[in-house]
Amino acid sequence: MTQIIDALSDISDQYDALFVDLWGCIHNGLKPFESAVSAMQAYRAKGGTVIYVTNAPRHRASVARQLEKIGVAKDSYDDIATSGDSARAAMYRGAVGSKVYFIGQPHDQNFFDPLKIIEDPVEIAQVPLDQAEGIICCGPEDPMADPEVNRPEFLYAKQKGMKLLCANPDIVVDRGDHREWCAGALAKLYIEMGGESLYFGKPHPPIYDLARRRLAALGKDVTDANILCIGDGVLTDIQGAQGEDLDALFISGGLAAEETKTERHPDPDLLHAYLQKEMVSPRYTIGKLR
Repeated sequence: MTQIIDALSDISDQYDALFVDLWGCIHNGLKPFESAVSAMQAYRAKGGTVIYVTNAPRHRASVARQLEKIGVAKDSYDDIATSGDSARAAMYRGAVGSKVYFIGQPHDQNFFDPLKIIEDPVEIAQVPLDQAEGIICCGPEDPMADPEVNRPEFLYAKQKGMKLLCANPDIVVDRGDHREWCAGALAKLYIEMGGESLYFGKPHPPIYDLARRRLAALGKDVTDANILCIGDGVLTDIQGAQGEDLDALFISGGLAAEETKTERHPDPDLLHAYLQKEMVSPRYTIGKLR
């Protein structure tokens, strides 16, 4: 059974590095959670390493700019690993062809920025759906609209045998007090319709490989037993950690705040029922990251 803790410092001395989710843990899309940022700063001050591991469909430089814009302190982390970077590498290796149909918002266009680490990258062209070899999905054009609006396009794409590259496996995210759909909801619909979706963020292995490489690039030789994953998404953060055999700290006051009746702490019985229903078993749980 998961152990409910009051503060990260209760357990942090057991770990040399943290893989920490961003949205729902460090910020809400509009402003940082100051207690979470302070916890990261305190952990780093004691010698720990923090890698922000996010399903953002953008490269890490773009995410770093977003963090600075909303006020997340630079000294709260050492590096960033993004779903976008893992997915971009796959795209430039030709995972869905060279002519792609793009689904996303204008600010997601930096997904197509050059990626210098790939030798002989595929030259990518964005084209209309009827000319495409595959689909790049960074998220819905309207994050408030039901994913079902994409069904006609997906029916055509499935009939043509197109693969959908999902740059953000999250189903939903809370921006302030509003819940929005993410690319993962569209990828899930495409699979349900009989199409093929390719995933690169949590809970799938590529983003954890990238996070470990980011850690090694900092000169940190950290074993998996000394890495703690932190997140509020049971289907992404917690399932991903379990799949990598990494310890996990579940933030019950994020996406599952209502189900677990989390105030400072979750209701233990509701938390247990929720985790059983989702078939996950994080080693630790905390109401909010602090």
